[in-house]
Amino acid sequence: MYFCRYLFGGLSRNESADLVEAVLEEMVSALSDGETVKISSFGSFSIRQKSQRMGRNPKTGEEVPILPRKVIIFKPSHVLKNRINSKT
Repeated sequence: MYFCRYLFGGLSRNESADLVEAVLEEMVSALSDGETVKISSFGSFSIRQKSQRMGRNPKTGEEVPILPRKVIIFKPSHVLKNRINSKT
């Protein structure tokens, strides 16, 4: 919650929580509409369609079809990668 106070200055805890929830809701809405969400110096989120494939039940060994579905993909920015890799 310290991050919210730092980022949103004079907002109360409830106001900053509401603001974060509103931002996340906008992100979910954009992703649901098939848009890519880019956050500067952090990365981008997008949706990828996965096709049907055959899987295997690890307990029984029986082949089971895995249905087509959408998955969320996160691609970190070079800035984020560099910050993470420079810390020791």
